[in-house]
Amino acid sequence: MGVMVVRWLVFFLAFPIVAAGQETLDITLLGTGNPRPSMERFGPSILVEAGDTSILIDVGRGAIQRLFQIGQAEQVRAVDMVLFTHLHSDHVVGFPDFWLSGWIFGRSRPLPVIGPPGTEDMCAHLERAFAFDKKVRGRDQRFSAAGIVLEVRDVEPSVIYEADGVRVTAFAVDHGVGIEPAYGYRVDFGDYSAAFSGDTRYYEPIVEHAKGVDVLVHEVVSAEIERRRAEVQGPAAVERVIAHHASEEQAGTIFSRVKPRLAVYSHIVPSPATAEDLIPPTRRTYDGPLVVGYDLMKITIGETIEVHRRRIVSDR
Repeated sequence: MGVMVVRWLVFFLAFPIVAAGQETLDITLLGTGNPRPSMERFGPSILVEAGDTSILIDVGRGAIQRLFQIGQAEQVRAVDMVLFTHLHSDHVVGFPDFWLSGWIFGRSRPLPVIGPPGTEDMCAHLERAFAFDKKVRGRDQRFSAAGIVLEVRDVEPSVIYEADGVRVTAFAVDHGVGIEPAYGYRVDFGDYSAAFSGDTRYYEPIVEHAKGVDVLVHEVVSAEIERRRAEVQGPAAVERVIAHHASEEQAGTIFSRVKPRLAVYSHIVPSPATAEDLIPPTRRTYDGPLVVGYDLMKITIGETIEVHRRRIVSDR
C-alpha cells in the first residue's frame, strides 16, 4: 500500500507548477547515500536553489560529478555557499574536490563555508594539504586568486544567513553521544520553506524547527536491512551505526507532527534499502505524502510540489 502511494504521489506532483507571484524553491538531492560506496547513491549532498541564491548542504562523495551532470562548470560556479551539518567523513569528503575543481573551472569569487565548530579547523588543514596545488596552478595556469579563497565560519544554532529574501537557520540535532555538534538546516524563501534533518536519531525538537515547512528532508535507517547488508565488521559495530540514526517509525513520527506538504527520505542507511523496505514501516506512524529520495531527484516547491528526475546536461 505504501509503495503505491509513493508512485501515485510522484505522478500527481509531476504536473506543471503555477507559481503564486514568486520564484519557486528548488531542492536537488545530489547524493542520497552514506559512507558505503555505491554507484546508485553517492555521498550525502543537497543543492538548494532559492531565486538567485544557490546553497550546497554537505559535500559527500561524488557531489562534483552530480553538479557537472546537471549543469557542468556553470552549475559548480553558481554555488554561493556551503553548509556542513557535521564533520563525519561521508558529509565532507567531496569538499576538496568541489572546492578545487570549482577554481579550476572558473570560480572567481571566494567561497563561504559555514558549519558547526570544527569547520574552520578542518578547512585550515585542507588549505595546508593542498598548498602545492594552489601554488602551482595559480602560477602556471593563472586561475583567479579570489576563486580559491575560503571564507569559513563556525556557527552556533541561529539564523546564519539572511539576504535577497532567503533566510537560513541552523538548529541542533542529536546524532548520538560524542558526535556533537550536529546541525540541521531550515531554508525560508518567501512563502516557501524546507528543512533538512542532517544526521540524527529521533529528536523531538526537530518538530519545532520544521514547523510550517513545505518539505522536510529526513535521514533514515532500515535496521533490518543494515543488519543483513552492512559491510562494517562485527554485530556490535552494526548496532552502533543503527543507534546513530532514526528508524522508519521514528522518522514517521516526526513527519506526523510536522505535517509537511511532502516528506522526503535521504541519507538512506544502508544504500541498498529501497522504497519497498522503507515505506511500510513508516506507514505505521505516518500516512501523509512521502517519497524515498534518489540521486538527482528534484523537488520544486511552488503552489504545488513537483517531483521528478533532474535533467542531465552531460554524463561526461
